[in-house]
Amino acid sequence: MEFIADCRTRLAFDLVANTWHPVVLWALKNGPLRHGELRTRIGGISAKVLTEAVRKLERDGLVERTEGAYRLTELGVSFLGPIEGFGRWAAEYGDRVVEAQARVS
Repeated sequence: MEFIADCRTRLAFDLVANTWHPVVLWALKNGPLRHGELRTRIGGISAKVLTEAVRKLERDGLVERTEGAYRLTELGVSFLGPIEGFGRWAAEYGDRVVEAQARVS
């Protein structure tokens, strides 16, 4: 696998490059939520930023809006595994990253 500018892997990296995209997807893992419910579940996100995030995720085919609520598509569900992997990595190595950042600051 090569990681070059126009490779397919970059698509996945772009999805996690936005702080809110994985958070929105994870918040929807247990079923559909309306905009206000989703915002409450996530916490700390403005209505505008949430709207931008779900629109991008809709455009990418990971989320769809039905009957006034957002839900994961099959593609969105398939991305929960990689998100969980990032979470496991962060739980194991996050302190080391924070320590490295503190040394540089």
